[in-house]
Amino acid sequence: MRLLKTLHYMDKISLIIPCYNEEESLPYLYKELEAVSEKMPDQEFEFIFVNDGSADKTMYVIKELKKGDERIHYVSFSRNFGKEAAIYAGLQKSTGGYVALLDADLQDPPSLIDEMYAILKNEDYDCVATRRVDRKGEPRVRSFFAKEFYKLINKISDTEIVDGARDFRLMKRQMVDAILEMGEYNRFPKGIFGWVGFNTKWLAYENRERIAGETKWSFFGLFFYSLEGIIAFSTRPLLIASLFGILFCIIAFFLICVIIAKTLIWDDPVAGYPSTICLIFFIGGIQLFCLGILGQYLSKTYLETKNRPIYIVKEQA
Repeated sequence: MRLLKTLHYMDKISLIIPCYNEEESLPYLYKELEAVSEKMPDQEFEFIFVNDGSADKTMYVIKELKKGDERIHYVSFSRNFGKEAAIYAGLQKSTGGYVALLDADLQDPPSLIDEMYAILKNEDYDCVATRRVDRKGEPRVRSFFAKEFYKLINKISDTEIVDGARDFRLMKRQMVDAILEMGEYNRFPKGIFGWVGFNTKWLAYENRERIAGETKWSFFGLFFYSLEGIIAFSTRPLLIASLFGILFCIIAFFLICVIIAKTLIWDDPVAGYPSTICLIFFIGGIQLFCLGILGQYLSKTYLETKNRPIYIVKEQA
């Protein structure tokens, strides 16, 4: 009997959907989820919606959907804790042997879940993840900086992060459990997925527009999010700060030698005010830049040592 229950658990698919102000998207998403479950009639599903402190009627829509479908479960936060916390909460609540993450706006096509599940069942992979082959529909400036971010972080970090990678993926329970062991407060999911390892197969698909509502990401929001990723998975910026210090010590020593030589040998007066002010501003700027790098790492350490919960649950079912 216990063996049968274990096999039943291992074959269930848990779908985790973080939601923040997605009342318009959820009815469309649910139709897609129903279509997926009808396409896989022999497969058991659970749909886990994580309400990340939405200010609209997202929670009301989720509860209405739950009335007609017992496969639906939800976790509702006391406030907005961010998508990273919502993903972590969904993973904790999931009970399936296979766990998928997807966005509520249908930019992640649920129709791929059937193919992803077949790959995990029949091939030697622990995870099937998705990546966009293009950034159609995005502003050019955002696309440019996104590509440069992936180039930069893959150069300075030991954790590989695939260009165009989405959070949309289907994982085996072993990989999910490994992710849950990483209880850090400052979470960067794309880096965490890469850091835990496991065999991953990538599926490419063309970028899709939101089905409804508006994106929650601004340019500066994505910029600061990218800084979070760099700090979370690389210590190279600290090395850069140290190299700047060494470089300017060498330059300062060289300039001192030049000034002494010009004064003693050629009796050349030392240049005055303008050049001094420029050097002060330049070196001062470099010092502030390096202090900023140190401050970012120190602030993350400070937040981790507080040991605050990643999220607070208001209600769940």
